[in-house]
Amino acid sequence: MSGASGTPYAAAVLRALLAAGEAVDLVVSRASRLTLLDETGISFRDAHWRDDLREWLARGADGKPDAFRTDLDGVRYWNAGDLAAGPSSGSYPAKGMLIVPASTACVAGVALGLSKDLLQRAASVVLKERRRLVVAVREAPLNGQTLRHLVALDDAGATVVPASPAFYAGATHIQDLVDFVAGRVLDAAGVPHTLYRRWEGELGGGSRDD
Repeated sequence: MSGASGTPYAAAVLRALLAAGEAVDLVVSRASRLTLLDETGISFRDAHWRDDLREWLARGADGKPDAFRTDLDGVRYWNAGDLAAGPSSGSYPAKGMLIVPASTACVAGVALGLSKDLLQRAASVVLKERRRLVVAVREAPLNGQTLRHLVALDDAGATVVPASPAFYAGATHIQDLVDFVAGRVLDAAGVPHTLYRRWEGELGGGSRDD
């Protein structure tokens, strides 16, 4: 998680990863802690990360209690300042990496290979090892510099998924829109889920202009 607004997206992705039985290495940037506090009122603490994470994942996008009941045995937490952590090395086993949400500062750091913290370093490792990197950028509007950074990430093999919800899936609540974005992130990562209704074409074979 980087410091962009959009912590509900990260929560939805985490819940779905755990539901799919995936092991998760969690890195929460310093700026993301501030965003999480601002958007949820939850203070994410290293010494109590498990309790704080459980409280966060048990809320929906509207801040109300959700139906999250999965245990956190599959989560391993790493401090963003720990550049000696497992994900900082290419020999550490990992399928790939999801940055949700991705701030423009994070996008720039990864595109330029700065590795100023564990989040950026882990992303650089994923790229050099030719593993999947999915970047859910959350910003509007996008200036030319950020667009160039996103093109650089695409050229390096990353998949850029803008946090842009669609409406064809019949969303009736905020959580539906959040889940659509989370689902597209998981699609890019090859993780099965049931977060949104997929487009299957018009009934009867008609066009939208009929």
